[in-house]
Amino acid sequence: MTTPETPNGVVHRNIKTPQSEEISGPAAGNRNNVSDEDLRQWQKHMQRVKEKVLEQVQVQLSDLLDQALTETVESFTQTQPTFNGKTTNKSAPRSQRTDDGKVFVARPSLLDELFEINHIRTIYHMFVAVLLMFCLSTLAVDYIDQGRIVLEFDLLFFAFGKLGTVIWAWAVMFFYTLLVPYLTLVIWGSLYHTCPSKLGLSLGTGLILSAVQTYVLGLFPIFVVVQYQLPPASRFIVILEQIRFLMKSYSFIRETGPVIMRNTPKEGESPRFPSLSSYLYFLFCPTLIYRESYPRNTHIRWKYVGITTGMIFGCLFYAYFILVRLCVPVFRPETKQPFSKRTMVLAVFHSILPGIMLLLLCFFAFLHCWLNLFGELLRFADRMFYKDWWNSTSFANYYRTWNVVVHDWLYQYGYRDFLWLSKRKFRTAAMLSVFIVSAVVHEYALAMGFGFFYPVMFFLFAIFGVVFNFAMNDKRQSPVFNVVMWASLFLGQGVQVCLYSQEWYAQIHCPRTENSFWEIVTPRSWSCSYQR
Repeated sequence: MTTPETPNGVVHRNIKTPQSEEISGPAAGNRNNVSDEDLRQWQKHMQRVKEKVLEQVQVQLSDLLDQALTETVESFTQTQPTFNGKTTNKSAPRSQRTDDGKVFVARPSLLDELFEINHIRTIYHMFVAVLLMFCLSTLAVDYIDQGRIVLEFDLLFFAFGKLGTVIWAWAVMFFYTLLVPYLTLVIWGSLYHTCPSKLGLSLGTGLILSAVQTYVLGLFPIFVVVQYQLPPASRFIVILEQIRFLMKSYSFIRETGPVIMRNTPKEGESPRFPSLSSYLYFLFCPTLIYRESYPRNTHIRWKYVGITTGMIFGCLFYAYFILVRLCVPVFRPETKQPFSKRTMVLAVFHSILPGIMLLLLCFFAFLHCWLNLFGELLRFADRMFYKDWWNSTSFANYYRTWNVVVHDWLYQYGYRDFLWLSKRKFRTAAMLSVFIVSAVVHEYALAMGFGFFYPVMFFLFAIFGVVFNFAMNDKRQSPVFNVVMWASLFLGQGVQVCLYSQEWYAQIHCPRTENSFWEIVTPRSWSCSYQR
């Protein structure tokens, strides 16, 4: 007698059900609990891996998109260069096109992007917490020493004294830079295409403008700083603005002059010149490379402006507390300690912490906050004022990424022009010349700002900087070299803070008795009789 066949699935279920009931028991329950716990741990691990991968992918994609966008814009401008809406000769060689070089695209600052990540923003919060600790420690020390809370900021008011003199000196430099180079360009451009001796006209105009530039933007700021005995911060404002106006006016002439020379106006037409409004915008926008137009944002984020302004003042007070709490007590000549190698080494290592903190504050306050503040107020969209210099494994990359604004100017008008003049034969000489010029300008700013000549910056920049630039080049990719770079920065900043602080107090307690050349260039700390 046969029974009707049933589907395989039904037979399978009828057979397996008793077997599953047989194995269900304590052992099976333990096995299920263990597997569930492993599954939960594995899910948590995969979630962490997912978050890390997404963060890395986001950073990599952002860099790739920026690079692709820049290359796209560069290729477009190389095929369709324009000036004042007029298309230039497309068949001109690449080295002769005015649009060749720096390309501006809309992009945010790197720290603004990184601060959107909670882990990175926590580092910012840690620095804010350290600022609060500085405030509390200062209040506590003042209360213990004097029995009352004293928060006078006397050092801060001293450093920024005589602001009235700074304002009128800045106004003279600004109106000169706005009017004289622009009017000189217009007059020269109006005569250039009709003058029989174009070379003579250009040389004569260049010599006259150079002489006037030397007097107004070269000697006048030095006269104001020395004659009115401005305090340090006020000195730095005048000198840094002097350097900025010189670089801006040079870029304006350098970018617009060749275009006027190449574009011969038609008969009956006058030459085309950049508008005064575009030049005025350039004098305030956070770049040193002139273009008649830049990518612009649609609106101003006033909340961003307020937060950035607050961070600038926070950095200012931060630097004040670092000097008062970490530098002045170490270098003020109150104790009679004989000078020795031991005291010198200890002073350098005491200066490493305030030195590196001051370096980070200068970077954050100026290259991030100050430039982004003006970029936001002017709706300037290209905010790449720096790159991820902190990840550098070579000093060559550090110099390129630390200050992109100045690097672009040096590369455009120093390195590339040197190669053009030498027919691209002396690349090493071009690099060395840029280093020397940068070191001289840095040392000039420090010498005028502090009021004494002590070429520590020049020595570190022009000698050690050049050596490290060639020794630690872009071929160094190991993380070990990032450690070496940071260790070098720590030590270099410690040496600078130590030596400049010692010289500052030596200049106060052992002033010069005569104004001879050797008396001016010889550091007073080498011969001053007072002991720290």
